[in-house]
Amino acid sequence: TEIYTLSLHDALPICQMTDLHNHVVMTFRAYVEGRLHWQTPYKGNSMAIERPTIEQLQALASRLNIRLTPAQAEEYLALMQANFDAYDLIDALPDEIPAVHYPRAAGYRPEGDENPLNAWYYKTEVTGAATGKLAGRTVVLKDNIALAGVPMMNGASTLEGFVPLYDATVATRLLDAGATILGKATCEHFCLSGGSHTSDPAPVHNPLRRGYSAGGSSSGSAALVASGEVDLAMGGDQGGSARIPAAWCGLYGLKPTHGLVPYTGIMPIEATFDHTGPMTRSVKDNALVLEVIAGADGLDPRQYAPKVEAYTEALGKGVRGLKIGIMAEGFQLPNLDARVAEKVRAAVARLQELGATVGEISVPDHSLAGALWSPIGCEGLTAQMMHGNGMGFNWKGQYDVALLDKHAQWRDDADALSPSLKICMFVGQYGLERYHGRYYAKAQNIARRARAGYDRALADFDLLVMPTVPLVAQPLPEPDCSITEYISRAFEMIGNTAPQDITGHPAMTLPCGLVDGLPVGMMLVGRHFAESTLYQAAAAFEASGDWRMF
Repeated sequence: TEIYTLSLHDALPICQMTDLHNHVVMTFRAYVEGRLHWQTPYKGNSMAIERPTIEQLQALASRLNIRLTPAQAEEYLALMQANFDAYDLIDALPDEIPAVHYPRAAGYRPEGDENPLNAWYYKTEVTGAATGKLAGRTVVLKDNIALAGVPMMNGASTLEGFVPLYDATVATRLLDAGATILGKATCEHFCLSGGSHTSDPAPVHNPLRRGYSAGGSSSGSAALVASGEVDLAMGGDQGGSARIPAAWCGLYGLKPTHGLVPYTGIMPIEATFDHTGPMTRSVKDNALVLEVIAGADGLDPRQYAPKVEAYTEALGKGVRGLKIGIMAEGFQLPNLDARVAEKVRAAVARLQELGATVGEISVPDHSLAGALWSPIGCEGLTAQMMHGNGMGFNWKGQYDVALLDKHAQWRDDADALSPSLKICMFVGQYGLERYHGRYYAKAQNIARRARAGYDRALADFDLLVMPTVPLVAQPLPEPDCSITEYISRAFEMIGNTAPQDITGHPAMTLPCGLVDGLPVGMMLVGRHFAESTLYQAAAAFEASGDWRMF
């Protein structure tokens, strides 16, 4: 028998020529083993996985509260070799990575006069298809959304230097629809802030008033759309992170129904409330983007059975016949600015003048959903995003192995994590250690009760309405501010936005006036997969006049 030497890189084309796809490579390898000497391109030896010593296995067992004698450890180690052989096989195989279809350059990080709001992380230009719903439109991606070949930092110095290998599904869909992606927008430190002061290396300024917060965590996305540097932006939303900056920058920002838009290729925080959605200057643009990005991609387990519609068809229907419920709890936040409440109530009255039926409604589960965010958010992000190195475990879908490897290095410089992330980790770790995750589990059970509370209200009303955030944009804290001020300014605005991330209901903010020259946002909440109803009402309100004059 002749002996051949092939690298895996050389062998894969053979598999393809013989119609053996990637998932059959394992069988191919087993068949040829003994005739072919396999080499992994980056290891150069047949034992890629480092085997533990007896002492290392004893130490590992001790961390699992198991005691092993040296003899026992030696016996276990011998039995473990077959498992490690399987690891070697996996190590030698290529990863399943989505193809990248549009050419691009890495671009550059703009500074100084080219980035006056600190809103850009990276500038590049990726031109999409020649035709499509978004042809000729420019887009920026929040910097937790992967764009192959372009650095992604997610607002955190510990992730700096990471370059994704493939595009997020939403990026691919935007490009397929003809959009041009101009780069990545600054976002807050691992997306754990509703303010815009936590991003590394500098805060993002509100384009309407320098020195004031642009909102977060999709801070740069909002600032770039509001300043006119791009037409459209993609944001993320786990506690209000798209709606808050949209509200503070005078934009239309949508958090779709959980699972409507695939999260594939976006760095997770906690899979049960990860959302991504569009941020735009007009309702029509928002609906167009959702038409492009909505629908299952087969790679995201958050997508149970998404119901997709032609959202732009709802834009001219008006609000006559719609029933809108003014949700009492949304006007009861302790830090609600009375002037903000007044603007929102005036906007609701305008909808009534346009033909909507308006009434008052109490939804006590709104406050419950807000409370549920703490155990679900803090324990969930500590387990998935931090201990799980961003990807976590126990879900089927597209894992970003390179991101996992890079993010695992946060432990080498954990002191550099933002105080807003640290406090969530402290709460989460305490819950995991002291109460072994029971409150996370119980909160997930009770979340169904909170969702049902919203559903009952939405059985009587088509939409619920409340202020998006209780106050207008606030001054950015000083760089040497106290931990208390830093954290307070990160979370003081999430009282009305966090609940829908727990219940999964779609929610949209639309600008409805100014207070002290800064935008006020009105939030509409709809039934699951009823984004068309949100757009129907938002378009009617937008068409009724210039919101800056309301």
